[in-house]
Amino acid sequence: MGGRGRRHEQEERQEALELIDEAVKDGSRQAEAAETLNIDPRTVQRWRAQDGGEDRRAGPLSAPANKLTVVEREQVLEVVNSPEYRDLPPTQIVPRLADEGVYVASEATIYRILREEGQAGRRGRARSPAPKPKEHVSTGPNQVWSWDITYLRSALRGQFFYLYLIVDIWSRKVVGWAVHQEESMDHAAALIAAAATAEGIEVGDLVLHSDNGGPMKGSTMLATLQALGIAASFSRPSVSNDNPYSESLFKTLKYRPEYPTRPFEDTSQAAAWVAAFVDWYNTEHRHSAIRMVTPAQRHVGTDIAVLEARDRLYKAARHAHPNRWSGSTRDWSQPGLVVLNPGRSPSTKKTAWKAA
Repeated sequence: MGGRGRRHEQEERQEALELIDEAVKDGSRQAEAAETLNIDPRTVQRWRAQDGGEDRRAGPLSAPANKLTVVEREQVLEVVNSPEYRDLPPTQIVPRLADEGVYVASEATIYRILREEGQAGRRGRARSPAPKPKEHVSTGPNQVWSWDITYLRSALRGQFFYLYLIVDIWSRKVVGWAVHQEESMDHAAALIAAAATAEGIEVGDLVLHSDNGGPMKGSTMLATLQALGIAASFSRPSVSNDNPYSESLFKTLKYRPEYPTRPFEDTSQAAAWVAAFVDWYNTEHRHSAIRMVTPAQRHVGTDIAVLEARDRLYKAARHAHPNRWSGSTRDWSQPGLVVLNPGRSPSTKKTAWKAA
């Protein structure tokens, strides 16, 4: 096959991959999109592994014979940016034109032209996905807190009590909580201020992460954070994975064997149960994400001595009975940095500790 033919084949493969990507973005499965184009899904996988199917053989650098002329390219742009079609993606434009007996270019060609013209963003009124929240790294206690509100069932059908709860992501210690009859930015602001005072937070010390609810982003709450010198961080709308530490803690709370099977009669009863839970969680619960020490131990640094003692014990046991050990002893070193919403940096991905 000549160089021009190979280049044309490569362009066709790239166009097919772009069409498949667009179909997947619109909700289709990759295999179904590939089959629609009469391409075996395994072929698509092979093309992706080969950077779109490039055969890496040298060939002429001249333009392919089937390249659109300048006039044809302008016609494509005129059509897709017309009032009738400017809010539609190429996958909608091409078949509509076909129904009118008009063909200007394939979907993939139109996508390529739009990309080259800087018009490859979402068409229409659909908003682009919200960017991932900024990565926050914690190397010790009281650097990054996460907080949220969860429902507690009340005895009155259709009504709930609300548990406000703050957790330090480094130590997993609950540093503040309260139970109220309603969601309120005033309650939230008061809780954050009390927790910051109790933990001795100084201006610039702390990042506070939460979701996008009203109590989290209300004017009173934001003013309180500004006055305390606390930086606010927010999850993307409707993305609970951006706030995994609070979500994990709520799961632990509601899956406790002691969690009441009957609704709470009032906020006093609910608060009494939460107080007992927080005491157990902070001082007795050996947390799997922090080498099975308690959040209270890690928060004040006594976990280091605990972990060192465990390490000595295991090494002594191995020395006494080496035939019972097939490898090194269990890793009892203190976990390193904790990352909220880790980005693409390999260093943080390797050292980030899970929320569970």
